[in-house]
Amino acid sequence: MADRVCLRGVGAVLPPHVRTSAEVEALVAAASPGYRVRPGSVESLSGVRTRRVAAEGVQCSDLAAEAAARALDAAGRRPADVDLLVFAAASQDLLEPATAHIVQAKLGSRAQVFDLKNACNSFLDGVQVAESLLRGGAARTAVVATGEVCSRAVAWEVRDGAEFRRGFPGYTMGDAGAAVVLERSDDGRGIFHHHAEALSEHWELATIRGGGTMHPRDHAHDYLHADGVQLKDAFITHGPAVLARSMARAGVTFADFRRILVHQATLPYLDEMLAATGMPRGLVEVTVVDHGNMAAASLPVAYARAVARGDLSPGDRVLWVGLASGISVHVMMSDV
Repeated sequence: MADRVCLRGVGAVLPPHVRTSAEVEALVAAASPGYRVRPGSVESLSGVRTRRVAAEGVQCSDLAAEAAARALDAAGRRPADVDLLVFAAASQDLLEPATAHIVQAKLGSRAQVFDLKNACNSFLDGVQVAESLLRGGAARTAVVATGEVCSRAVAWEVRDGAEFRRGFPGYTMGDAGAAVVLERSDDGRGIFHHHAEALSEHWELATIRGGGTMHPRDHAHDYLHADGVQLKDAFITHGPAVLARSMARAGVTFADFRRILVHQATLPYLDEMLAATGMPRGLVEVTVVDHGNMAAASLPVAYARAVARGDLSPGDRVLWVGLASGISVHVMMSDV
């Protein structure tokens, strides 16, 4: 217990602009004169009513820096106290340099910085890496920040039903920023378990192929495309077993937790995951209906919501379940 790392403070940022699923359908219709979108299909298939969308000119780093400032304020720390800053997100401001540099310039800290990317599990993986550096003495105060502006990777123009289905995961995306301040625990509470597994043979199921060596200058590949059905099937097939192994190793049951945070792509997928794992719905922080799929920001935003409501007290346990394209499953357990 003496070596635990705790979440000293959390901050979240949601852009003020709200986009409804009906507005998403209107955008697809406007860009796709040869394809008719069935009215109500986005909400009925995804369960997403609304999502937040960053204004033009707002970058991932803006959301991350603002969330980091809020997390530092909640922790009673200043930017000058930070000696490790990790930007962990599926999105990024640009290919080079690391977006963490831009976040730091906006935050005003002078820390070691780097980016960490693993789709929707970027945040949990970033926390695990920062935790290791803190426990090893390489840092004293770390900020793990994420800023997701996935609304700019949506393929609005589609020619037929097949293209609509491939682009559908983009229609569920919402923008958000979140951050946590991590320090060595002084009372024995904090993060007490991590377990992660990757089934990388499924990497082709959800991709944005532009910008790398595969398609460096082909803008047709700048958008999110996925096989949502196969992706869901992969998670439902493998995710419950990974979670069960993790809980067995930690010696816990769902009844040991005050809140459960699960990455949420759509409401039907969440319902299937709850049914497959036995997670009690009453313990789950549901965010997807009002905020959509916030990628790596989904879990810390859910945590910030529970904290802001006063729903978590010292000693309460939180179960974090990350599900990411690739695919990977990351389970973290912490107490407040």
